[in-house]
Amino acid sequence: MIVGRHLRISGQVQGVFFRQWTVEQARELGVTGWVRNCPDCSVEARLSGEDHAVAQLIKRMHRGPPAAEVAQVQIEEVPSEDADGFEVRRG
Repeated sequence: MIVGRHLRISGQVQGVFFRQWTVEQARELGVTGWVRNCPDCSVEARLSGEDHAVAQLIKRMHRGPPAAEVAQVQIEEVPSEDADGFEVRRG
């Protein structure tokens, strides 16, 4: 089943390679969408893909890359988007 999720990740998540790490993880799992930095120092992401792949990426995003300190991950169910690949977007 294809699902869509909107995430807001807070903590020490900017300046620690979080966005590029997310792109690599998403591509590995076959998840499409985007990730970007927000003005409040959080990271926002939109994920679409097979339910199990999206769930696995969300699980990984709770930890983040080695230098990150994830404090909270807010998850909202949203319609899946038809996208080619996964990219970093500008805020």
